[in-house]
Amino acid sequence: MKKILFLHDTSLTLKRGAELTITQLVQLGCELGYVVNVDLLQSFNDTKTAILNADLVILNSTSRCQYELELVNFLIDNTISYVKVEYDYNFCVRRNILCTVDWNIRNCCHTDKFHLFRNLFLNSKFNVFQSPNHYQSHFDFFGEAVTNHLIMPPTVEVDKISISEVKQETIPFFGELSKLKGGYEFIDFVKENPKKEFVVYGENKLNCDIPNNVIFKEPIPNDEVIKILGKTKTFFIKPFWPEPSGRLAAEAFLSGCELITNDKVGTWSFDFYPNDIEKARKEMKETPMAFWDKVSTVFSSEKPISENSLGNVLIYKSYGGLGDIFFTLPSIYKLKAVSDNVTFAVSSRLVSFFSKHLQGINVVDEKEIKLHEDKFDKVIELGNYPVFDRTFNQINYITGKKVKQHSIQHYIDAIARFHNKISNKNEGFPYFERNTNFENPFYTIHPGAGFLLKIWPTKNYADLIEELFELFPSLNCKIILGKEDPNPVELLSKEYSHIELVTGDLHDVGDAMAGALFHIGNDAGITHVAGSFNTPTVGIYGPTGPGSWGCFSEQNEIIWGKPGNCTLKCNYDVIMNCAHKVCLTSINIKKVISGLYALLQKTYPSDSSYLVVNPILEIENNDSNWKIKIGDNELNISFVDLKIKEFVKSILNNQFKENYSEEEYEILNVFVEQKVIFELPNFIKKP
Repeated sequence: MKKILFLHDTSLTLKRGAELTITQLVQLGCELGYVVNVDLLQSFNDTKTAILNADLVILNSTSRCQYELELVNFLIDNTISYVKVEYDYNFCVRRNILCTVDWNIRNCCHTDKFHLFRNLFLNSKFNVFQSPNHYQSHFDFFGEAVTNHLIMPPTVEVDKISISEVKQETIPFFGELSKLKGGYEFIDFVKENPKKEFVVYGENKLNCDIPNNVIFKEPIPNDEVIKILGKTKTFFIKPFWPEPSGRLAAEAFLSGCELITNDKVGTWSFDFYPNDIEKARKEMKETPMAFWDKVSTVFSSEKPISENSLGNVLIYKSYGGLGDIFFTLPSIYKLKAVSDNVTFAVSSRLVSFFSKHLQGINVVDEKEIKLHEDKFDKVIELGNYPVFDRTFNQINYITGKKVKQHSIQHYIDAIARFHNKISNKNEGFPYFERNTNFENPFYTIHPGAGFLLKIWPTKNYADLIEELFELFPSLNCKIILGKEDPNPVELLSKEYSHIELVTGDLHDVGDAMAGALFHIGNDAGITHVAGSFNTPTVGIYGPTGPGSWGCFSEQNEIIWGKPGNCTLKCNYDVIMNCAHKVCLTSINIKKVISGLYALLQKTYPSDSSYLVVNPILEIENNDSNWKIKIGDNELNISFVDLKIKEFVKSILNNQFKENYSEEEYEILNVFVEQKVIFELPNFIKKP
């Protein structure tokens, strides 16, 4: 006999919709000859043991499980045979995807959990959803990963429903009176009907006055609910959230109640509603058996994973900034892996550059290819993340304003919905070829941006160039200037022979990035050109922040002036009307140099190095105790040895020597770990 293990995060003695359904499924499974056990997810070790002893796992709700993510990873990593049964929206931290109905809810998703659940659905023998709308909501988020599925109508015990010939005017409400359950809408309805009586079988969770014609009673068993519904004339059910199913709604429907409802009830998305009660009765009665029939197929065949190619695919990136194009490249390569051919349509000025650097991708002029779209099996308009031009029929970035992550990952998540063989994991950027010029070393600077209100003050760039010349006189400087970019050369205190202006096309910019030791720039497209060549980068960020648009070089340092200086949430109007730009003006030269030192230390580790003190270091000292501050971090030092005190004092005054004692090395290592000092490669050392 096959051993089936149900996993669920709530005791089945709590007779709510999910628990009632699981109880019915377990009972029928036993009657069919399966050995069925239930684990309520209290001990991870016990759960793992039970899983390994089962032939098939039925994974139900897990959000209340303390080891939920570990459990899901265990199932996937150990190739356990399992079926995923969804009753809510377990990938959502609230289990209710309120972000789809309340636009004030943003960035609510647990990023790791969201991506993990995509793989959970993908690797399941099949997935169970509670209604067509419930399935569609999951498809909107995860696309092809959920398409091997079964939709189960509510497992209503239809034989217990008895419709009374005499209907009562009293209107019942079952369960807690809460916002999610449509409590406020219910109270509005109560106020509109002051002469009617209302009974709530549950607790009041609303923050409002309750009219006198509402009576609260204790919750009652489901059998009693069905009896009351059979005698009820009018039933009110207007949930605020997108309810996956609606067992209670289905029972009211089968009981012949006049329904005051809305489109948030999942059960109403079945084709039997509102006119075919007999079909509804039949399908609901057959639901438990339909589940076990589907389970039986698991033991006779393996779940097919589509190997179908998407064919000949055309991809547009019709608007957005230059940097946004680079953010799409990992997702385009993922499409390439499941397609016969991929053609990338871009602006004519970019065709030559991307043709040179994209491997195995056809790059064409977006205007010319419009006439030949009929030659492609699939046309995808990436548009932009975030969307700001609604005139394009672009793909949906369902994770936008829900999952806090880099823009690159938003593009990957959107593309992964097209094919279940596309991994939603960011496996790294397809970096362009880079050949650092160590014989004639140089760095690049870009003082501009497509939106000039995002730039660090140009005078600061001029001062930075002069400071870098003092620190590293052997390094040349290449300043990348677009037509509208400010030129820091005009603000230098004197002429310098080591500076070169790069004013050509994107090929010239790319050549500079490919050979540079490092790049320093604003939140701008050119900084992301540097990223595409994996050029070590110091990114200077202001109003837009680095969260979704941060540098993506393997080695980078972010300098963001907003934290601690400004709490405003910036949008276009705020940026346009901001007089002080404290998020940028608060960044001084020392902060950028400190970031550069950190970048050089981790990018070019070498046995041949020299030490420098962090330029943003601050010291408060008395005779025996020193406080060293580096930004928001503090290091407290107490001295009991005068010799050690003098040694530390010399170090912090940039007085280093060739050889150190073992004790002195220990101090140096601590200071390097705490970024009090940096180890820089000797090849850039001042002669």
